[in-house]
Amino acid sequence: MLSACQRQAENLVEVTGHLFVFNYRVASATYLLTLKKTGPIPDGSVIIAEFENPEGGDPLVLNQKIYPIDDKIALQSEKLHCVRKDRPYSVSVRLVDKDGKVLQELKTQFRSDLDQTVLPSKPLVLGALYEKNPEVFKPDGSVDFSNTDKCPA
Repeated sequence: MLSACQRQAENLVEVTGHLFVFNYRVASATYLLTLKKTGPIPDGSVIIAEFENPEGGDPLVLNQKIYPIDDKIALQSEKLHCVRKDRPYSVSVRLVDKDGKVLQELKTQFRSDLDQTVLPSKPLVLGALYEKNPEVFKPDGSVDFSNTDKCPA
């Protein structure tokens, strides 16, 4: 009787960090996931990350090419809205070769220690010279830091 033996899938990347990045100057929040290569990744491979959308609806998808020289990989989402303190948010990551074959899959969770309501709705500064945003810093000297994001309960 012959028995088949299946090689356990090799881990080519591992999660080294995951956090929310709150940038008050430009009034944005993003996911930041960092990975480390732990094995050789074939040329032409990509990482497809699906981040849970804090506003609800479809996940936010990031498709990023992996270069042979990269030992560390940083995946940053598009801008987020409605991040809530202490709520878990999931992310699924697939490493796919140039032919579409899945080489590895991983899942992790993000949890923020802040609500996004700590950010203003509008950027505080504009342009390369960080000029004050006139929609926040009014000509009459008043300041509007209010957050007007409408988020689901």
